[in-house]
Amino acid sequence: VQLQASGGGLVQAGGSLRLSCAASGRTFSAYNMAWFRQAPGKEREFAGAIAWSGGSTYYAVSVKGRFTVSRDNAKNTVYLQMNSLKPEDTAIYYCAAPSQMYDSTWYFRPKDYAYWGQGTLVTVSS
Repeated sequence: VQLQASGGGLVQAGGSLRLSCAASGRTFSAYNMAWFRQAPGKEREFAGAIAWSGGSTYYAVSVKGRFTVSRDNAKNTVYLQMNSLKPEDTAIYYCAAPSQMYDSTWYFRPKDYAYWGQGTLVTVSS
């Protein structure tokens, strides 16, 4: 699976942004998909994820209620809708997929993911 993230940019605090992650390959719909982020000088952290079926999602506490992960399997794309953005949301955002298809387990550590997009920078100004 090859992933390419896009949609980052500069936004004021309180604003919104939608990131996209386009995947190649016919098996996209078989993978849970996740978004991670990495702020300057910090480790990469889990933000949110969606099951391969699209039927369930999981979020980090820091973004829950503000971010929404969705997917369109017909378009091989996963999205991250970010609302009520804060300066502390500033980071490079990465989409990722684990190695296992049709997995029923949620993974929160970067090392549990085999496939990564190149990242897209989100900057939130105060």
